[in-house]
Amino acid sequence: MSQPDNNSPINPLPPVVVALFLLIAGVEVVFSLGARGLVGDASAIGWRVAALQKYAFSGEIFDWMLSSGVWPFEHVMRFVTYLFVHGNFTHAAFASVMLLALGKMVGEVFSAFATLAVFILSGIVGALAFALILDNPAPLFGAYPGVYGLIGAFTFLLWTRLGQMGENQARAFSLIGFLVGLQLLFGLVFGGNQDWVADVAGFITGFVMSFFLIPGGWARIRSKIRHD
Repeated sequence: MSQPDNNSPINPLPPVVVALFLLIAGVEVVFSLGARGLVGDASAIGWRVAALQKYAFSGEIFDWMLSSGVWPFEHVMRFVTYLFVHGNFTHAAFASVMLLALGKMVGEVFSAFATLAVFILSGIVGALAFALILDNPAPLFGAYPGVYGLIGAFTFLLWTRLGQMGENQARAFSLIGFLVGLQLLFGLVFGGNQDWVADVAGFITGFVMSFFLIPGGWARIRSKIRHD
């Protein structure tokens, strides 16, 4: 008799994606419960504001570090910590859903280290672009530049597959085109902020990194260099 098929029809999420999700969700749950007075003391209502002041990325602080040549860790860490604090529950929820969806597709091809590297380094480059391109006193916070890095990696995978199939590779950029267009539209209608600069920088970073981080990527690049 054949053995019953015990495989789940749903592929499990990569552990690194689950870990990132739990970190973002855990922080948001603490802030939301504190704001409702369900945990902590009377100061809990201000935990989110305090966290944003301490962990959000600030272009003004970056300018000060760049001009003074002083790089204290408490401010350098903002290049990464800003990815894990959000403005409200909805802000965090949308980021979490995108993280799970894109992280699953990327993490099934990339290694855990590569997936984490795309998310973190895209966030860092996104913050740098935000500080260097814009003169915006508003802080940068939220996981979106890192998530857009994962969109960049997913776009690379789709771009590569379309090329192998001999189809139009420009179709791979439909998702990022739609998302950026949507952000610009909301900005025009509702007067949104300029965070899209960090998001686009994160996307470009994730796409470029994928040439090196995809399994066998380094070998293909070395081979191409030798042949050229």
